[in-house]
Amino acid sequence: MAKSKTPTKKAKKATALKPVTSPYCKPQGSAIHQQGLFASKKIPQDAEIIQYVGEKISSKEGDKRAIDLADEREGSGDASVYMFILDDDHDIDGNVPHNTAKLINHSCDPNCEAQIIDDEIWIVALKDIKKGDELTFDYGFELDHYEDHLCLCGSPKCIGYIVAQEYWPKLKTKLAKKKAVARKKAAPKKKAAAKKKAPKKKR
Repeated sequence: MAKSKTPTKKAKKATALKPVTSPYCKPQGSAIHQQGLFASKKIPQDAEIIQYVGEKISSKEGDKRAIDLADEREGSGDASVYMFILDDDHDIDGNVPHNTAKLINHSCDPNCEAQIIDDEIWIVALKDIKKGDELTFDYGFELDHYEDHLCLCGSPKCIGYIVAQEYWPKLKTKLAKKKAVARKKAAPKKKAAAKKKAPKKKR
């Protein structure tokens, strides 16, 4: 599976190219986040749906762009992912106008994943996808700064934040601790309020 990085800055101005299209999908408004890609017909499991294209850059440059944009968007909640690790030395910055696949949103229960096939990144179906369903994949964010990336995927499995599933056990522990601390802080206030409202008995 191709591994994504943190959101990236706009790529250097490139020669205008036609948007990449696919017989399997088309862009339209999404309830998850602005726009998404939706199945324009039934998609069989393992189908190579659409290529994820962009500017091929060094891993060092990819890290720099990722850090720059993370700083720029800190606290905004914008979790758009455009950078993918292609190999040990190169990344693909997909923040280019012709990369239609960049519209695919994150889900905690994805129906697609990004795979490297013949040195290209492709969005591949993890299961049969019905016509009209939104295409999604796991953005694979690390646990650091998870609070900056709320998840709105709407899946029954949603953990609430855009975090790779491998980190879910640690995230659940963190969330449980936060909940326990919040409960502990709120408990004395509730008791005090209850005492205040209790009427005194008449003698």
